[in-house]
Amino acid sequence: MKRVAVYGAGSWGTALAVLLAKAGHQVALVGRRAEEMDDLKHRRENVRYLPGVVLPHVLEPTIALEALTAELVVFSIPSHALREAARLARPYLLPNAVVVNTAKGLEEGTQARLSEVLQEELPEHPIAVLSGPSHAEEVGRDMPTTVVAAGELAVAEYVQDMMMTPKFRVYTNPDVVGVELGGALKNVIALCTGIAEGLGYGDNTKAALMTRGLAEIARLGTAMGGHPLTFAGLAGVGDLIVTCTSKHSRNRRAGVALGQGQPLQQVLVDVGMVVEGVRTTRVARELAATRGISMPIVEEAYRVLFEGADPKIGVSNLMLRGKRHELEEVAAVRMIQERKQV
Repeated sequence: MKRVAVYGAGSWGTALAVLLAKAGHQVALVGRRAEEMDDLKHRRENVRYLPGVVLPHVLEPTIALEALTAELVVFSIPSHALREAARLARPYLLPNAVVVNTAKGLEEGTQARLSEVLQEELPEHPIAVLSGPSHAEEVGRDMPTTVVAAGELAVAEYVQDMMMTPKFRVYTNPDVVGVELGGALKNVIALCTGIAEGLGYGDNTKAALMTRGLAEIARLGTAMGGHPLTFAGLAGVGDLIVTCTSKHSRNRRAGVALGQGQPLQQVLVDVGMVVEGVRTTRVARELAATRGISMPIVEEAYRVLFEGADPKIGVSNLMLRGKRHELEEVAAVRMIQERKQV
């Protein structure tokens, strides 16, 4: 039995802690609020974030950062709080501890990927990324799920060995850039499909947004160094599908409320959990502008979220753009790859 720590006691952190405990590890679930963690201890259930999922007896809820002294430390912290969490954790980490990030976002201000944030704050530790189509509500209930562990091969395979179960299949992928960007950017597209649903549009509209959204994700992701095939895999199209269509998706749920005319701040309060797509929209727009990448869906999402634009007008703007050839996307990807090879 190996000692593992999960830092962050929201829905995903709790689900992963339950998974790791069922995989045979001794697990510390490290949260911030003493009252909430005491409640988890006594109820053996995270009533607020993951109701109905029983915490195994080998899972210890705690606020003690000393519990982060473990062989594997899984960070399940929202993007805006990850850097500070890493700084707090640093004195307690074992010298050779493997660190895994599971949040799907980008850091505002620096435009950094979250693994880059961890590498800056924890430079002596091997870093991996866990991503893919995986809602906490289903993982916590042992529903079959497949994900990707991205990182250097030895590190990714270590995470694979530690987390693989009969109901949780872990693939490895060396493309950290592509895996992270796929996981972060799909939240923006999920917001948009939710908005379309809230406006009363149908499956045709949502399918168009998902398909063209994937093209935007791949354009920016490839330009930033990701492999094109990653965006056709679990961390790309797989995560995009589940986040755009699932009842569990907070980004989709927030989008529906926005499409129905509710103001952003009220929507965020009502959802009650972090909606990563909101912050990611701002950063994605900045990255696209810096690299000269066309991301019209992201642009319209930004206008709706931060400039008060009418979502219906945003849809019209997308539909009335200049005529294009769909396979221009393939040509663009090839050009980027050729430039890298020169």
